Amino acid sequence: MWLLPGMLWTPWSDPWIGFEREAAWTMVYSAEMKRAVGLLRSTLGREGLGLQDKRFAHHGVHRPDSDAPLILVACSGGRDSLALACVAHLVADMTGLRCGALLIDHGLVPNSDRIAAHAAGTCRALGLDPVLVTRVDVPVTSAGPEADARAARYQALSGQALRLGARAVLLAHTRDDQAETVMIGLIRSQGLEAITGMARHIERGGMRYLRPFLDLDRKDTTAICRQQRIDWWDDPTNGDDQPADCTLPETLPLRSRIRHDLLPALDRFAGRDMVRRLALGADMARLDQDYLDSQVNGLYQRLVVSPNSGQKAKGVLACLDARGLADCHPALRTRLLAQVLTKLGIRFTAVQVRALDDLVCRWHGQQGPRFPSSHTAIRKGQVILICNDGDHAHR
Repeated sequence: MWLLPGMLWTPWSDPWIGFEREAAWTMVYSAEMKRAVGLLRSTLGREGLGLQDKRFAHHGVHRPDSDAPLILVACSGGRDSLALACVAHLVADMTGLRCGALLIDHGLVPNSDRIAAHAAGTCRALGLDPVLVTRVDVPVTSAGPEADARAARYQALSGQALRLGARAVLLAHTRDDQAETVMIGLIRSQGLEAITGMARHIERGGMRYLRPFLDLDRKDTTAICRQQRIDWWDDPTNGDDQPADCTLPETLPLRSRIRHDLLPALDRFAGRDMVRRLALGADMARLDQDYLDSQVNGLYQRLVVSPNSGQKAKGVLACLDARGLADCHPALRTRLLAQVLTKLGIRFTAVQVRALDDLVCRWHGQQGPRFPSSHTAIRKGQVILICNDGDHAHR
């Protein structure tokens, strides 16, 4: 057992002998730490990962049961994830959970192995166990280096978490990250999804991921690390070392330039905290999106059917009820069409979804949109066929 700075050990009547004796703590938390602990406990409680036994409700030295649920922190070595590692260990002690950490070495920056090893050592010093470092090779695709690294990271995280039998992986994204994600969405995307930001919980690769810090700011995680004397690593591509009055070069990632250049300019222009407003707006938009998605799921079961064997032989992937789709509200119909394409693994643009919608509501014999890899959509009577053969319409 060890004490973090700001924790006072107070024995009961018996003297403390070694680490095995029962003890009581008085934990003097800062406002940032209290809020972080509360957010994580609430997040875990909603996932059924609350208090494991009544004995953990009392002050003292406790060890989680060997079969207690395991939670894992995805740690990069930055201030946000190390603050989360610190808070997660404390919450695990309070609730009887086991808590470990996973670190992914992408090999994309100089001395990445040293950075990962140092962060792993910090996690072990904080009391997390197990702590694993995984080296990954990042493939190069047309999605871009950030997306490629993210895909490789999630694949490795899910694989390790499943192997360890973890119940959830904690991600340290903050309100600042949420605001940056919204701005990226506005720049790169269209529709409601552009402003919904990151979800508070997602399923990926068979693993549950939770984001308990979306209501904290980066200044909060910085304060926690400083209070607990935790050293962190700043990714040089973040541009954190650049003066506030300079503009970051376009060679740095878009997220970094939004953080350093755009959001501060928006604050000055609007005369208010735009990070907070963008994050709150994302929460409200997410509620709308979740409701629409629930409605679309029901429509999908009714209006989209798998092709029969003869249709499959002709390259048909899905059959859509055009008449039923035409009766749907446009907001639901276009989302359903996008969901069909997504489930089929077909890349598409908003323009192509509109063209597909035209087959439903404004069809006068025209050809449907063509998608990458020879995928196409055609209408025959009251049925729209999604095919994987660009010449299917001419058969």
